[in-house]
Amino acid sequence: MTTAALSIPKETNPLRGLSEFGQSVWLDYIRRSLITSGELKRLVVEDGLRGVTSNPAIFEKAIVGSTDYEAVINSPESAALDAKGLYEKIAVKDVQDAADILRPVYEESKQRDGYVSLEVSPLLANDTAGTLEEARRLWKAVNRPNLMVKVPATPEGIPALRQLISEGINVNVTLLFSRDVYEQVAKAYIEGLTARAASGGDVSRIASVASFFVSRIDSKIDAQIASQLKTTSDPAQLGRLNGLLGKVAIANAKLAYHSFTELYSGEAWKTLAGKGAQPQRLLWASTSTKNPNYRDVIYVEELIGPSTVNTIPPATFNAFREHGRLRASLTEDVESAADTMDSLERAGISMKAVTNTLLKKACTSLSMPSHNC
Repeated sequence: MTTAALSIPKETNPLRGLSEFGQSVWLDYIRRSLITSGELKRLVVEDGLRGVTSNPAIFEKAIVGSTDYEAVINSPESAALDAKGLYEKIAVKDVQDAADILRPVYEESKQRDGYVSLEVSPLLANDTAGTLEEARRLWKAVNRPNLMVKVPATPEGIPALRQLISEGINVNVTLLFSRDVYEQVAKAYIEGLTARAASGGDVSRIASVASFFVSRIDSKIDAQIASQLKTTSDPAQLGRLNGLLGKVAIANAKLAYHSFTELYSGEAWKTLAGKGAQPQRLLWASTSTKNPNYRDVIYVEELIGPSTVNTIPPATFNAFREHGRLRASLTEDVESAADTMDSLERAGISMKAVTNTLLKKACTSLSMPSHNC
């Protein structure tokens, strides 16, 4: 999508209104012309944008789908670089420039917002030592305090998160689909902060988010429901299945947020908070609507709540600006959310199997090794 599509906001702007509910809006998109045209700065000023997330797929689309990078690709300095070296040259520069534009947000928010994310190589998803080495290298190369290094929530990525936090490196933990894995991630973050505090390190300038994916869950489960609806004639099962369409992803996210509130209310956390530590916020990712039968901003409107982030792709960003509706939705009907997940199991659909499949698919699409993905 071109940066021109990120239009100027109307006088009444729901994107800015999210902050009144304690939620920060980030943009799931980066491209050089977004930065050089002044558009990113306008989004910060006019839409209340608080951060930017990126991944290799976003950079690939930006590089292949534009002429923004022709000069750097064809420069004599780039001739000796391999594909990874050229990619990093492009990505590091864009992230540095975006981080500089967002630096006032970082300072004003006291290190809560103003971050730009850069992902470690997906090929390292199952390599803790390799992830640590690359994360440290990228942290040094970008050399911006408002960088977040993206690390996947694989069994090997979670120990890397713990260690990086203990070293004072901000981390965006990505590819979270499961509440159980989210809780492991949150505990690893708290352990990393605890280790840093024990060594005399400053925990007040460290930030992290846990990127919990949303719409992909409904896409996968709705497909399974559609398949079952073709083969069942039992009225109770038909009613149960139809009642689950488009409901599971939001219910799953609401229960993850419930876990968040419990994890960050215990005595261990209160001790860290007393030293200035901030909680690892849940970040709603994959918030574009895949099903045309659903409201195009459903995964923004239904997940509004304090101490959260929603990273939104451009089309959904524009749509929410134009007709988003604001309410404190995230804490509504949590009991109903639990009932939805129970109904899913009674319908014969395993949430664990679904989340494992989604992680494997994400790993494959990012060219990750399949082991443990």
